[in-house]
Amino acid sequence: MYKLKTIADNVFYVGVNDRQKALFENMWPLPYGVSYNSYLIVDEKTVLIDTVDICYSDIFLKKIEDALQGRSLDYLIVDHMEPDHAGSIRLLRQRYPDMQIVGNNKTFGMLAGYHGINTGLYEVKEGDSLDTGHHKLTFYMAPMVHWPEVMVTYDETDKILFSADAFGTFGTLDGNVIDAEMNTEHYWEEMIRYYSNIVGKYGSPVQRALQKLSGLDIQTICSTHGPVWREQKGKAIQIYDQLSRYEGEEGVSLIYGSMYGNTEQMAEVIASSLSDHGIKNIVMHNVSKSNASYILKDVFKYKGVIVGSPTYSNQLFPEVEAVLNKIELREIKNRYFGYFGSFTWAGAAVKRLAAFNEKMNWEVIGEPVEQKQGLLSEKYDECRALGKAMAEKLKQQ
Repeated sequence: MYKLKTIADNVFYVGVNDRQKALFENMWPLPYGVSYNSYLIVDEKTVLIDTVDICYSDIFLKKIEDALQGRSLDYLIVDHMEPDHAGSIRLLRQRYPDMQIVGNNKTFGMLAGYHGINTGLYEVKEGDSLDTGHHKLTFYMAPMVHWPEVMVTYDETDKILFSADAFGTFGTLDGNVIDAEMNTEHYWEEMIRYYSNIVGKYGSPVQRALQKLSGLDIQTICSTHGPVWREQKGKAIQIYDQLSRYEGEEGVSLIYGSMYGNTEQMAEVIASSLSDHGIKNIVMHNVSKSNASYILKDVFKYKGVIVGSPTYSNQLFPEVEAVLNKIELREIKNRYFGYFGSFTWAGAAVKRLAAFNEKMNWEVIGEPVEQKQGLLSEKYDECRALGKAMAEKLKQQ
């Protein structure tokens, strides 16, 4: 029998940990794994909030059975239909056929599409509530955070926000669930990476959701990934607020590709100049080694972005182009941009980096540097000047 973690009076954690998966969404590395969080309220009525990935349904269903101690499950609240949270719904309905599924109109369209379920539904709209006895649950729509059907559930009794993917982070829960019971240090960088990789494109909807929820007395945040935030809920909210407003810290993501080391030499000179002019946060990413997941994290984290590429078949170096496509997809705003490139007989990279920035509409800092073949003293000085210009701009913030 599972000994469940208690979040509040008769509110239990019934989530699971995934230490097997190497890539989240088959794209994003999981060095610390990931948790799929689900919560059970055992009241006059029993209520489950979200499910877990179907790969862990056997453990999940056993936890629910142990917590219910012979009772049935009255309601399942579906805050988010993504399969890592909704994957076990069909099995749950088979186990508890009288269970009512609570969601909004968009939820039910996806529920039919993924699971073929279109009966036993309890539709809710903005501000609707569900009384379970001691607890009163109120629903708020949060579309495009980060799917169109997303909503959040607020427990007015214990001041708990069940926030779907909002305030989530990569990383398993290693014995503890609530932030006060664990060392949360490594989760903060993983929260930034989670946001930039998964939610990043949807800054405006996140801002609207934060404003909508700002009037609630939230004492605890129960996300579908990562720790339950209580003592450090303010920091979690601050990070999501800052990221969704595209407010970068003082620092530079220096992203480059290099085939034979010439472009890398330019990057080293620029980084040295940044340091000499007072920038401490300098993260260098060789696109042939750094996974795009970590590059995106740092582009969201830092205000300055400098990109360098050799010319490859009259195009950008392919790995550079792939990263830029991911940055463009997320529509990241308000960055300072510098760029440089190299070539042997026909230069194209610098021109194509300029075209990338026309799409992003970032502020160009310094003069772009284009190097033919080896690094000469003149180009060395131009690289130094680019680093200095970026540093001075960042110091003016």
